[in-house]
Amino acid sequence: MPFSRANNPAASWEPEAANDRLAHTAGADPAGVFTSDLSVSEYALLGEAGFEPLGFVIGSSIYHVGLQAARWSQNQELQVLTQAMYSARELAMARMQAEADHLGADGIVGVNLKMQMYAWGEDVLEFVATGTAVRHLSGTGAHRTPAGRAFTSDLSAQDFYRLLAAGAVPVAFVLGTCVYHIAHQGMMQSLRQVGQNQEMPQFTQGVYEARELALVRMQSEASEAQASGIVGVDVAVLNHVWGVHATEFLATGTAIRRLSDEHRLPATTPKPTFTLGLDR
Repeated sequence: MPFSRANNPAASWEPEAANDRLAHTAGADPAGVFTSDLSVSEYALLGEAGFEPLGFVIGSSIYHVGLQAARWSQNQELQVLTQAMYSARELAMARMQAEADHLGADGIVGVNLKMQMYAWGEDVLEFVATGTAVRHLSGTGAHRTPAGRAFTSDLSAQDFYRLLAAGAVPVAFVLGTCVYHIAHQGMMQSLRQVGQNQEMPQFTQGVYEARELALVRMQSEASEAQASGIVGVDVAVLNHVWGVHATEFLATGTAIRRLSDEHRLPATTPKPTFTLGLDR
């Protein structure tokens, strides 16, 4: 695989401001308060599952995207742009996970990964990863990844609860990306299609290949994390600042593994219910 998680010492870097904030949360100080982006219902469900929130964790990376050349009439991956989108996201994710490790967390739930731009230039992007660090009340660490680190997951607290009830636990929020240049059509080809119902194979093939590259890379991350499967897979098509024929295909999901019997939720654990209101 030409692209992988960023192996960069800066990935574990934490600003001093983060250390000050984390030192006063429940994960670092027994007398501290927890912070979270959980709703009241999600907080209650986590408690039912035997987990407690420790603190709101965040990772950020502001990244300058380099120059990329592309052939006007050829379908091709834009590898400079793909690597930039990978590296920036992974730096943000790694810093978020470093904050969770700082709190002694077993995992991070509700991971949200977003991108935003500033006025400094259209080739400068910020990637921000956020979530709530949680810890199991047993203190055994059985829910951590096979590597002994906090798991990451974009599942809601409700889906996290159901996953635990099914005897599984998240391992990692995994992603695969591909920035791809979809070839332009020639003049004669465009004229032949005027008024006709017909497939545009050049576009179909390009989009197909780009999507498959993103999915394969996501699966590779799950295998590397020693997961048994991926749930909640989503493939987004994103147009950023590179022009209408350069598109990013982003595949994301939560890699999971099976828990041993002694760590599964008891059969007597209360089941979540869904209440439909009658108010309009």
